[in-house]
Amino acid sequence: MPMMLKGSCHCGAIHFTVQSHTPVPYQLCYCSICRKQQGGGGYAINLGADSRTLKITGEEHLGLYRAEIQDDERPHRETSTGERRFCRECGAALWLYDPTWPDLVHPFASAIDSELPKPPQRVHLMLKYKASWVEPDIRKGDKAFELYPEESIADWHRRHGLWVD
Repeated sequence: MPMMLKGSCHCGAIHFTVQSHTPVPYQLCYCSICRKQQGGGGYAINLGADSRTLKITGEEHLGLYRAEIQDDERPHRETSTGERRFCRECGAALWLYDPTWPDLVHPFASAIDSELPKPPQRVHLMLKYKASWVEPDIRKGDKAFELYPEESIADWHRRHGLWVD
């Protein structure tokens, strides 16, 4: 049975639950969107969950942000298909949903109230876009990528024996 994740915003206006086969918060993202929307480097788009199981209370407080992206990989400004949801009352980032992959929703680990498993290693991604003042804490056994790793969240969990049936 997948792990039930319970999450909320900081002010309590929004609560949600979602079931996850991949509940280990192992990715740390350094892209400008995560940095500017969430105030840090990491713990964004690193949990995968079944979008059909997402249950929300306080939906009227949800905001939607779709980033405009222009970088080395996209020389012309384009609107991301990713729909980043946040609380309009307190600004807390909650999850990312992208209709390109309709079966998935990616809750931000920072919004999860449930106890999450500790990762056996961390994966640092999008280092190409980190702020110049950021010095990633890359520990022995961690993996680091200028952009994205080829291994999916699901495959990483399976390889480490952390997939929750």
